[in-house]
Amino acid sequence: MNKLKYTGCWPVAPTPFKENEELDLEGMKRVLDCMIDQKVDGICILANYSEQFLLSDSEREVLTRLCLEHVDGRVPVIVTISHFSTDVVFKRALQAKSLGASMVMMMPPYHGALLRGNIDQTFKQFKKVDEAGITIMIQDAPLSGVELSVELLVKMAKEIENVKCFKIECSQAAEKLRNLIKIGGSFIEGPFDGEEGITLYEDLEAGATGNMSSAMYPDLIVPIVNNYLNNNHQEAERGYNEILPLINYENRQCGFRGTKFIFKEGGVIKSDLCRHPVQQMSDDTKRGLLKIINNFDLVAMNWGK
Repeated sequence: MNKLKYTGCWPVAPTPFKENEELDLEGMKRVLDCMIDQKVDGICILANYSEQFLLSDSEREVLTRLCLEHVDGRVPVIVTISHFSTDVVFKRALQAKSLGASMVMMMPPYHGALLRGNIDQTFKQFKKVDEAGITIMIQDAPLSGVELSVELLVKMAKEIENVKCFKIECSQAAEKLRNLIKIGGSFIEGPFDGEEGITLYEDLEAGATGNMSSAMYPDLIVPIVNNYLNNNHQEAERGYNEILPLINYENRQCGFRGTKFIFKEGGVIKSDLCRHPVQQMSDDTKRGLLKIINNFDLVAMNWGK
């Protein structure tokens, strides 16, 4: 078995809503239970795929508390804390730690298209969060519009004690992961693949030890990651090639809406509603997803039936 600390599949949990757009807290518990039955290695909450930008501060607090209490140590939980304000991310980190989170994940500071933290501001924000005393995963995603060079990531890994994990989901992710690991060495403890696993196998070849996918089909991702990390590369590649059409369809056609739809179809949650102004998935897109999904025996499609 692989002995690395930050390995495996740590998917993002969707945030279920009722038809009136209120939080579905019982549905949230069912989401977490389903994910644990998918044999995930950890769970990430309040991320972009959790519709974090459509949640109020009070709702975030409710969800953070509920999720950590309900999971109750069955798997590690990552709490996403991204915000432009350094004070806000620091307080979110303190709260996450106090409630029992294993890690926090954050993007560099940005707000909209034009307010972006520079290198110095980005470093100082992560340095401040380090004072909370909880492991930090840096999310290197194009959504922020902030360029995180390999040199900056390595500097943060070496000079900020709790920066240990890196979710790389920018373009040419494999090359960036490879250079990050080469230059950062042992300071890069948890290099992760992201963006629904669209480049999962290439990222594993580059040295990734983990993946953060959606919650739609981690039961298909887990064997790929485990096989690769246990040197069963041919089987890992076969598994990846088999599910690549599903990964591609989710990534390019559905986004976070896809997981909610499948969870509703499988009886995990009652509604696949996404809060306004998110456009709901069309019936054609849903049919296309089901056509591919029906080629697999997914936990999520059978969990609540």
